[in-house]
Amino acid sequence: MIQVHDLAKQYHVGDHVVHALRGVTMSIAAAEFVTVVGPSGSGKSTFMHILGCLDRPTNGRYVLNGRDVSTLPADELARVRNETIGFVFQGFNLLARTSAVENVELPLIYTRQGVVKAAERRDRAMAALEAVGLTDRAEHHPNQMSGGQQQRVAIARALVTQPSLLLADEPTGNLDSSTSHEVMEIFARLREKRGITIVLITHERDIAAYGTRTVDFKDGLIVSDRLHDARALA
Repeated sequence: MIQVHDLAKQYHVGDHVVHALRGVTMSIAAAEFVTVVGPSGSGKSTFMHILGCLDRPTNGRYVLNGRDVSTLPADELARVRNETIGFVFQGFNLLARTSAVENVELPLIYTRQGVVKAAERRDRAMAALEAVGLTDRAEHHPNQMSGGQQQRVAIARALVTQPSLLLADEPTGNLDSSTSHEVMEIFARLREKRGITIVLITHERDIAAYGTRTVDFKDGLIVSDRLHDARALA
């Protein structure tokens, strides 16, 4: 599903050049669950931003579903993000005065896939909440839910457009240990039941172990890439 070849990214900070990525080459198959680890400044967040079409590489190629997206214009990149990719972040980014189901519906209001009627939006939002076990909290507002429940709403919101790729940036960073593992079980089930490709950044090795594969970044390079036998693809 994903192929990156010799991916490099440089930033200019005054007269100084920061090499965030230094030539990354890897492939990710459909339905893989790849966890990305590494210290701060290792390049993992830059890598995630490029995979999410939120940034462009300075050099190299990024092929998503057979299409080279490295040099697409901004409007085409926005279409790829909208139709193919779901995002989950460390912060839940929920609207405080809006119910869970209404938060989940939001991407369908702004979709580029055409008008989605209100009844269909609600049906799809409820199905996404069901996938994360939160239909009983559909009418609750964020301040009526725990941190773990809010993150599950955020996952449902990412799922509602039916993306084939889910990108998660430190999704357990604001959660306690027990809740973190509950959220990671949801990601694992989504991969196993729906065949969604997942790329997830984390600092925590026990969280990384939920993936089918873990990739270590250091100084803008991949230094380790290994499968987890217990969760290997069938």
